Amino acid sequence: MLRVAVVGSGPSGVYAAQTLVQQREVPGVRVDVLDRLPAPYGLVRYGVAPDHEKIKSLSGSLRSVLEDDRIRFLGNVEVGGPALSTARLLELYHAVVYCVGAARDRPLGIPGEELDGVHSATAFVSWYSGHPDAGAFDLTGVRAAVVVGAGNVAVDVTRILARGAPELEPTDMPDAALGALSGSGVRTVSMVARRGPSQARFTTKELRELGALAGVEALVVPAELATDPAYADGGAAAALPAVARRNVEVLRGWAQAAPDPGAARRVTLRFYLRPVEVLGGPDGRVRAVRFERTAPDGAGGVFGTGVYEDLDAQLVLRSVGYLGVPLEGLPFDPVRGTVPHAAGRVLRAGRASVGEYVAGWIKRGPTGVIGTNRPCAKETASSLLQDAGALARRELPGDPLEALRAAGLRPVEWPGWLAIEAAEGELGRSLGRRSVKIPDWAGLRGAAGLT
Repeated sequence: MLRVAVVGSGPSGVYAAQTLVQQREVPGVRVDVLDRLPAPYGLVRYGVAPDHEKIKSLSGSLRSVLEDDRIRFLGNVEVGGPALSTARLLELYHAVVYCVGAARDRPLGIPGEELDGVHSATAFVSWYSGHPDAGAFDLTGVRAAVVVGAGNVAVDVTRILARGAPELEPTDMPDAALGALSGSGVRTVSMVARRGPSQARFTTKELRELGALAGVEALVVPAELATDPAYADGGAAAALPAVARRNVEVLRGWAQAAPDPGAARRVTLRFYLRPVEVLGGPDGRVRAVRFERTAPDGAGGVFGTGVYEDLDAQLVLRSVGYLGVPLEGLPFDPVRGTVPHAAGRVLRAGRASVGEYVAGWIKRGPTGVIGTNRPCAKETASSLLQDAGALARRELPGDPLEALRAAGLRPVEWPGWLAIEAAEGELGRSLGRRSVKIPDWAGLRGAAGLT
């Protein structure tokens, strides 16, 4: 039997486990999927916006994999901490696949970023998604919000800020977050990109959703759209990738739409503006963001024009990318934010480390969509299986679960996760809603039976 540990129960980890147990070349593979959290599914649970139920339903397919009797879920297990080093983990398994994602957001790197009211979009997503590490957001004094970035996460946080609370009640959003959004004073949300609409990273589906929110007027600045050569030139637009071409057409429709004076909130997409400073008031809170107007340089980039504009803001969310976080005991490339590898095999001093592998964002960086993780995981699993003969020669000390418990860890197995699910369903019913997430460590561990 080849026993493998997969660290991380998000899509990349689950796809890696699925590939390993379903292949036929190496019989008898057994996989333990370890996660620091007591709950599985990674960003599907804690990163997908709660009003995106179709995407969140992917947890059903992940669930079917984790219920395979050749796979064991072990939550509440932190790898790299004092109780379980990466070296010790490799002693307990023939191989370890690290699928730990990219947990750190990129800073803007501008003055004033430390002011009260400036946050990462990651922190905001974690809050409304019920992540147990998340802090709290008070939106009562926020009239205007600025979101810096032009990807799907930027669209998500913009939509959640602009959306009415009644539309969020059917979701599993934690009750405290729902209450804060219900009492929100936000009336305008500006989503700002340093380049043009044809270079934005959001998908057309996300963009159309933003323009179809009840009681929300979606706006653009026609002059900013016209600055984009692909927007102004029909021939250039035809040469764009399909998603960018559709995005440009959607924004063209926004520019031509009649004003909606009855809208309760307004969302404005701004282009060709790059942040240069966050401006604060005497209370140490953000009051505005200063942007420099940019222009296309003809080579896909932009240059500063020396023209500046301040946007009013009491809340600023940055969404300009993610970076992996070093895991103690593993090599790490701080520039790329990834673990050095060759086809998923971890490289130490340029040589493959026998038994250590990576998949997902910690392998390739924060690129692609959820489905991109499947071929990425398959490549890594293929490398591991090619090494199976050498890996299986090493005798293991016994059931790793017993060793984890002996080290003082208290793993949450699958029945514990099912108990959390049941508790969240009960919490939802008590609040007159459907299932509502338990957003704190004590509540999750208590629901799992770890008293």
